Amino acid sequence: MATKRQKDVLRSEINDIIRGACGGFLFGIPLLYTMEVWWIGSLAKPQLMMMAIALMFIVVYLLNQTEGFRKRRYNWLSPQAAMDTVEAIAIGLACSAFVLLLLRELTLETSLKESLGKIIFESVPFALGVALANQLLGDSRNSNGEGQKADSKSSNQKDELNATFADVGGTLIGATIIAFNIAPTDEITMLAAAASPPWELAMITTSLLISYGIVFQAGFSDQQKRREQKGIFQRPSSETIMSYLVSLLASAFMLWFFQKLTFSDPWTMWLDHTLMLGLPATIGGAAGRLAI
Repeated sequence: MATKRQKDVLRSEINDIIRGACGGFLFGIPLLYTMEVWWIGSLAKPQLMMMAIALMFIVVYLLNQTEGFRKRRYNWLSPQAAMDTVEAIAIGLACSAFVLLLLRELTLETSLKESLGKIIFESVPFALGVALANQLLGDSRNSNGEGQKADSKSSNQKDELNATFADVGGTLIGATIIAFNIAPTDEITMLAAAASPPWELAMITTSLLISYGIVFQAGFSDQQKRREQKGIFQRPSSETIMSYLVSLLASAFMLWFFQKLTFSDPWTMWLDHTLMLGLPATIGGAAGRLAI
């Protein structure tokens, strides 16, 4: 019995961390494609870094008083609230560092001071996203499960083609909104120029994993309903791949729309630019599916 309880605690802890990380990606990924923040972070002095961490702690602590990423409420002076605030900031730091490495904005040649500055300043929206995940994207099912049963029964009655079109539409809307804000900038061109095939494969894998985690693992917005919904691509794996391809299509269109790509450009240029924009677009597409 103790072993089973320990496994349940571990599983719950892992799910909480995944939920927090996914919330961080939803809120923090657009700022990671902003070169001005890279420059500010690389030039920041230690005093400014410490101030940013202190302000981040205060804001995340206050947000945790309403509902943190662990789906529980705290007393104002609860030690658990402080511990969860530290964990939320740690998740934000880890996520921002990972994406900066993936985008090649952090390398082995980057100095420690510059790396810390970039990670700390980019982690601010990630940490806020961790703290806000449940408030804005929490599971809307009620505690006795009646809402889940009703939703499941309703979804079983939907036409599979309509359900598929709804997912495609939600993905397109979410991906286009995010891509529309990033595609006109010079960051995509800079990042694509530094990307090599192994890093592009890592970008594809990361995009798929984050999309899957947001929709099917983090416990956002009637996750069980998502798993039971019928449609042509309604298995978690096939839906994730289909949505990623739709997000890439939206990314390519936005890059063409803003004249960052033309039909005279080689296909390799289309590929690397689209993959660079595909990560934030995929996260936006996942959010769009949650909204339907």
